[in-house]
Amino acid sequence: MPLPWLYQISDTLCLLAEAETHSASVVGTMPGIWSVFLAYVIGATPFGFLAGKLRGIDIRDHGSGNIGATNVLRVLGKPIGISVLILDVLKGLVPVVIAQRASGGDSSIIPILAGITTILGHNYTFWLGFKGGKGIATSAGAIAPLIPIPLAVALALWGIAFAVTRYVSIASIAAALSLPVTATIQGLIAGSHDWPLLIFTLFLAVMATWRHRTNIRRLREGTENRFEPRKSRKSDAGSESPGDDSLPAADPD
Repeated sequence: MPLPWLYQISDTLCLLAEAETHSASVVGTMPGIWSVFLAYVIGATPFGFLAGKLRGIDIRDHGSGNIGATNVLRVLGKPIGISVLILDVLKGLVPVVIAQRASGGDSSIIPILAGITTILGHNYTFWLGFKGGKGIATSAGAIAPLIPIPLAVALALWGIAFAVTRYVSIASIAAALSLPVTATIQGLIAGSHDWPLLIFTLFLAVMATWRHRTNIRRLREGTENRFEPRKSRKSDAGSESPGDDSLPAADPD
């Protein structure tokens, strides 16, 4: 008769085979799940921090201390600031497009998850101790392929709010809060709701508001600074240095 341990080995191998089959079945129902993890890595790339290092400074020690494009623009000027802005938008856009292709376009779940993780990567990058930007530019890039109409409305509202108040924080929060409202209206007009996308817009609105909580506090206290671009000042002491801490402290991204 077979030895008892042969039965144990046989049972173990059967269990492992069943587990492998189950795992393959789960992965098979969610093609492209790997793109969700890739999205976090892409989103976590701190372009603002790297731009500062290229100029010989740690951007976290200047201006508002934020690694987002707004603070980079204030501290290092328009060319570098705009470059970081574009890169932050792209690191939201590219992972979602990859996820759409990897998932075969059969469902919005994988691209939405990729959008969430790339935003979380920007906001909580593992490269910098899970501290990052506020995610507005990256969020815009992530939602562009998913909900272009709500994004267009949000961008228009951002422009109006900024023109009226000159507070980037107010403009960013207003734009983020408009997303679930516009998505809901769009669903009502179409006669159906894409609930994963609606939940995604609610996530964006909550995340943007939470990340701007210090700005909200300063607004309530009347100490929030209006946005003023970096000016090239010439004086007897020379031109302004890249990390002039006299720049406004408020940084919405």
